[in-house]
Amino acid sequence: MEDSKKSGRDTLWKILVCVALLVFLVSGGLTLRSNIPIIVSSVEDERLAREAAQTTQETITIEETEKQELETEPEKEEYQSPYDFDTLKKENPDTIGWIHIPDTKISYPIVQGTDNDFYLKHDFNGEASVAGSIYLDYESEGDFEGRNNILYGHNMKNGSMFKDIVRYKDPSYFKEHQYFSIYTPEREIRLKAVSCYYGEAKPIVRKTRFKSQEAFDEFVKEMIAPCSYAETVEYPVKALYTFVTCSYEINDARTFLFAVEADEQGNEITADEEYQQKMTDLMIKKAEEAEAVSKEAGKK
Repeated sequence: MEDSKKSGRDTLWKILVCVALLVFLVSGGLTLRSNIPIIVSSVEDERLAREAAQTTQETITIEETEKQELETEPEKEEYQSPYDFDTLKKENPDTIGWIHIPDTKISYPIVQGTDNDFYLKHDFNGEASVAGSIYLDYESEGDFEGRNNILYGHNMKNGSMFKDIVRYKDPSYFKEHQYFSIYTPEREIRLKAVSCYYGEAKPIVRKTRFKSQEAFDEFVKEMIAPCSYAETVEYPVKALYTFVTCSYEINDARTFLFAVEADEQGNEITADEEYQQKMTDLMIKKAEEAEAVSKEAGKK
C-alpha cells in the first residue's frame, strides 16, 4: 500500500515538473519571439554601424591620401617678374615690359607711346636723347597679345640699345642667342628667333591686322623668307615678334629680327582654336573702333 502511494506521488511530481517546464518553455518561446525583431534590429544596427565606420574610415583615408598627394605635388609657382614694374610705372606710366637677351647688352624697359615718334628721340624718363628708347609700335597691342608685336630701338655706335640685333645676321651669333625673353607685369614671354636679315624700311613690316589665321600665317612666311638660315616655323603661328633697328648696308636700310613664342623647353607655341577666335574677335573690335573714329571725324 505504501509503495503504491509513493509511486502515485512520484508520478504526480513528474507531471507537475513537466507542466512547469512546458509553461517555462512556452513563456520563454513567446518572449524570444517577441524579442526577435529587437535582436534582428540590433544586429542590423551593428552591421550598419560597422559599415558606416568602415566607409567613414575609407573616406578619411581617401581624403587624407588625396590631401597628401596634393601636398606632395609640386605647386605651380606664381609668376613674379624679376623687374619692379610698380616702380618703373611710377617713373614712366608708358612702361609695358622689359626685354632681356642673355649675353648681350640688350636689357631695357619697353615703353609704348601714342605714336612712333616720341620715343624715337626721347629716353625712358622722357628726356630728349639721340639714343631714344626701346618701344613697342603704337598700333601693336600693349599687352603683347596681338598678332604682330613690333619693337624699335636705335643701332648705337657705343653698342647700346638694339646694336646687338644687327649681329643676328651672323648665323653663328643667331644660334648662340636664339632664345630670350620679354617680361611683363603678368608673365614671361619666352621667344625663339627664327629669321634675321636687312632690307628696305617697308611699311608691310608694321602690319598688325589680319583677316584670318591663314592670312597671318602667309604674312609670317613672307617676313621670314629672305633669311637664308631661317628656322622652320610651326603653323598656325600664335604671334610674331618683330625687332627693327637701323642698318647701313644700303640707303635707309633696316635690320629685322623675327621671333615666335616658345615654351620652357624651347618648343614653339602654336595658335589653338581658342586663341584664333580671340584674334578674330580682336580684329572685329579694332575694325569697329576704326569705323567709329572715321564716322566721328566725318561729322566734324
